[in-house]
Amino acid sequence: MTFNTVHRVIFGDSAVELASHHADTFELAVTSPPYPMISMWDAAFGRRDDRIIRALQDGRGDDAFELMHSQLDEVWKALYAVLSPGGIVCINIGDATRSIGGSFRVFPNHARILNSCIQAGFSVLPEILWRKQSNKPNKFMGSGMLPPGAYPTQEHEFILVLRKGAKRVFRRKEEAQRRYESAYFWEERNSWFSDVWEDIRGEKQAAKAPGRRTAAFPVELCYRLICMFSITGDTVLDPFLGTGTTTVASIAAGRNSLGIEMDTSLSDLIYARTEESVSLAVHMTESRLESHRSFISAEGATDRVNAMHINRNYGFPVVTAQERELLLPKLQSVSVSRAGTIHASYI
Repeated sequence: MTFNTVHRVIFGDSAVELASHHADTFELAVTSPPYPMISMWDAAFGRRDDRIIRALQDGRGDDAFELMHSQLDEVWKALYAVLSPGGIVCINIGDATRSIGGSFRVFPNHARILNSCIQAGFSVLPEILWRKQSNKPNKFMGSGMLPPGAYPTQEHEFILVLRKGAKRVFRRKEEAQRRYESAYFWEERNSWFSDVWEDIRGEKQAAKAPGRRTAAFPVELCYRLICMFSITGDTVLDPFLGTGTTTVASIAAGRNSLGIEMDTSLSDLIYARTEESVSLAVHMTESRLESHRSFISAEGATDRVNAMHINRNYGFPVVTAQERELLLPKLQSVSVSRAGTIHASYI
């Protein structure tokens, strides 16, 4: 299977840039926006609306929360317009815990975004709880052993899953074939479509400029969502690209992509990550194949799951007939043009 994918990075305001694209352009969006009421993002939100900083200084947490989300609302509206019918959106978001005006509380980002996406027209699908692994010995915040002033630590984030309209329809023969080649393994399906993920570690925050930090979500998390909700050759959108995680994951999965990022200081890091993505993509593909071989060869596995079908591309047993055409993209090279467009070639 020889083919190419194209990946573009645009620097600018997400809502404005999305408005310049035609409807039905993207089959999937995977993103992790700035988290309202997390202090590391105060300045970014405040630069666009100085009322936010004043609200925080005055202890008006609810006002700041709403003003921050009003900026994200415009992106969800624009995102709905550019998704194709049946297109999926995956939003990784965490709630915020913060003391404002001397009072500690939770600011429910995931609920606020869900409400905004419903207003934009999206249908809500079952969400995933991503439980980050933590090495912290204490699992509480607050007043130690004395009730009732202690609170559980938040060690999970939400992956909200939404759809534009009814389920996607694959009418063209070529598209249907790509869908079968994009199948996942039976055992992957059973793990990936659980509503709690505990097997993916969070990324360490990486410095992007002196005195500033960015919180990237893991490539593995993004890659898994792309494999779950799109097919080879689709175009994946990330309106909050950050350090380029969605671009890297899209390259590994054999999808096209468009990423939008406001912070131009991240450009060198984004392009460097994409140019170095070949080894990562090869590793992810080989790991999936090896994991499946191990699953099939495990003692008694074949008898338990009745793996009676043969994959036509790899020659090994698979559990279901839908896996017979499964073919993982094999990335050969990645290059960045002078115009900043990223091209990936597969064999």
